[in-house]
Amino acid sequence: MTAQQNMSPIEQMTQIGQKARVASREMARASTALKNQALLHLADLIRKNAESLKKINQQDVARAKTNGQDAAFIDRLTLTDKTIATMAEGLEQIAKLADPIGEMTNIRTMPSGIQVGQMRVPLGVIGIIYESRPNVTIDAAALCLKSGNATILRGGSEAIDSNTALAKLIQESLQAACLPSDAVQVVQTTDRAAVGAMITMNQYIDVIVPRGGKSLIERLMAEARVPMIKHLDGICHTYIDVQADPAKAIKVCDNAKTQRYAPCNTMETLLVHQSVIDTCLMPLVKIYQDKGVELRVCKTTKAALEKQGIQNLVDATEEDWLTEYLAPILSIKTVQDMTEAITHINEYGSHHTDAIITEDYSAGMRFLREVDSASVMINASTRFADGFEYGLGAEIGISNDKLHARGPVGLEGLTSQKYIVLGSGQIRI
Repeated sequence: MTAQQNMSPIEQMTQIGQKARVASREMARASTALKNQALLHLADLIRKNAESLKKINQQDVARAKTNGQDAAFIDRLTLTDKTIATMAEGLEQIAKLADPIGEMTNIRTMPSGIQVGQMRVPLGVIGIIYESRPNVTIDAAALCLKSGNATILRGGSEAIDSNTALAKLIQESLQAACLPSDAVQVVQTTDRAAVGAMITMNQYIDVIVPRGGKSLIERLMAEARVPMIKHLDGICHTYIDVQADPAKAIKVCDNAKTQRYAPCNTMETLLVHQSVIDTCLMPLVKIYQDKGVELRVCKTTKAALEKQGIQNLVDATEEDWLTEYLAPILSIKTVQDMTEAITHINEYGSHHTDAIITEDYSAGMRFLREVDSASVMINASTRFADGFEYGLGAEIGISNDKLHARGPVGLEGLTSQKYIVLGSGQIRI
């Protein structure tokens, strides 16, 4: 056994926290060139080790299946050629992005002669707690590295083999770029006490980013003493407006629900203007049912669809409007107008991502203004709410909080600003 394995979870986390704090100071002054060198080296290593990573990942997948995990869980856990390629591409995209650290903005000269402005700086040490997505290990490490932060990564026990393998590649890349290896540390213990320690170590960790299920987020909200950037649910809506283009509506709404069922940006509720049931909803219902999607519908929707001979519809309950299914299940509600649609979204949604399908410019602009969500879209699939798709290189998470960071959290979301003053000997009178 190693010395760390002989320690208690609290002792382990204290040691990791102390190392991270020291590394964070070195990362704060690391050059852009060295940070990019580490990112590009890691991208190369991931590609070269793709087959090995998939093989190791299958150990985690097999264990998860034995433990009875559902299809959505297995989907999030599995490393495929596509997910591995996306990880490498994300690293390269982050390397190409401008380094935000040290950027000075809003410089202005005051009557006293001093110049006052702001400088972008790292947050310090960021703790990431996540469950079954091993790609988060790479995304989180890369974003924290480029933004000059140190990070402590605590993945779930179900992905321990995959995360350990990825951690080795990260360490190799940091060392190759002459950066501190403690800048990215992956917690090796699967003991839940490690999480309890992380979320209360405010002397070592500046912010926690939880990426996981509702139970994890609720636990952290109740117990954490370290500030968090989080989202609890992804109850995403698409509203088909009276002025929607039917072909566009059908294509977008099909994609928003069925392209993948597990992600948090998948549409869970479809809102349809009462006048477009025949032109938009009927074709969509056929597509959904052909793909095995269970439809939970309001009374108005059910009556209209059954009149057209559609069967196998489930009555929607109040709970359905509040549910993130992460499965081939869709709630559908017919509304009288946009006001009713917006009211429903703001009441039942999780402030994550919501979209409108319309050719009416004014309606689209109203939707953007009034829907209180982190991402609001016109004529696009909610599946685009993603750091990679937004050009952020990757994301450390999607925040539906309103303070500090909102929406996909990329480089800028992992920084803060401090005021700087440039003087030439001025004194206050």
